[in-house]
Amino acid sequence: MGMAASQARFLGLTARKTNVEYEGQQINQQRTTLSNQTANYYNQLLGMSVPVPPSVADYTKTVYTFQDGSLSNSITSMIAKGSGNYMISYVSSWTDDFAAVKTASSIVTKSGSDYYVGSQKLRCLCKNCSKNDMDKNDPYLKTLSEDQLKQLKKEEEEYVKILKAQYGGSDEDWYVRYVQNTSTGTWSPYFCRKSVLDASIYNENGSSLSHIDMYTIGSAQKTEEIKNVNARFEQDATGRIINITLNPGDENEVTYAVTTNTLTDQAKYDDAMNQYEYDKYQYDQAIQEINAKIEIIQSEDKNLELRLKQLDTEQDAISNEMDAVQKVIEKNTESTFKTFG
Repeated sequence: MGMAASQARFLGLTARKTNVEYEGQQINQQRTTLSNQTANYYNQLLGMSVPVPPSVADYTKTVYTFQDGSLSNSITSMIAKGSGNYMISYVSSWTDDFAAVKTASSIVTKSGSDYYVGSQKLRCLCKNCSKNDMDKNDPYLKTLSEDQLKQLKKEEEEYVKILKAQYGGSDEDWYVRYVQNTSTGTWSPYFCRKSVLDASIYNENGSSLSHIDMYTIGSAQKTEEIKNVNARFEQDATGRIINITLNPGDENEVTYAVTTNTLTDQAKYDDAMNQYEYDKYQYDQAIQEINAKIEIIQSEDKNLELRLKQLDTEQDAISNEMDAVQKVIEKNTESTFKTFG
């Protein structure tokens, strides 16, 4: 190999070595970037909150109740006042057997100014209304004596008061019909609002296009909250409340036995469990997605590592070849100088 050829070969090898070193630097930079991405993903994993299943205890509370005849009282709050006295609030609940309750709706037929359910005419309970007369053709009224009719009229006045108090204002008027129970033979009143009857839409046959709400007299659960009542509690050896005295020291002081119950709000617990299952699914999905991304990065890093090893081997080969060319150049230089020496 001549001097010029050796020099050209050496320069080519030097350029190749420089390119290999540059590519190796680029690969190291890429691996550093991948390492930073992996660290970010692991930080995301560390920052994620693991869903915690709800505890039944969080939706369970102790309820203190006491009976006062037909009234069932449930204590809602207790504020200590000192010296064993408390300020309490409680909710009283009872069954009202003479309440207006909603019942099955019916199709109503209009004929002139009169209304019918089936073949039975509805009777208006309006004051100063001619339709309020006790119709002797009414199947129920025909079974009553004069005295019973008078009593019925008083009862209907009470019915109207109840209906207005629960479902309508003082200006609301009502219609009534009586239906006989075929098993017991008793008659029950069914009411509907006059304003609803008048405002309803009827077809060419006089039938209402929609069912109209009906009401009757039945049983309904009523509640009332009693607030800020002075009370004193009596406890057994275990600390459990066994008696309550309302208005201690007053003339109307009274003591009741207390029943302690544990009440779980199952609906709220079920909602919380459903939310936990959803959060857990979201959490697992996020974990799987991050792990998949980390696996992709690890695969890319592995490929870069293999390429870096190839470059390292190539650089060693280039270095060895450069050493050999360097020796040739030195020999050529030495022989040239000896010739002219």
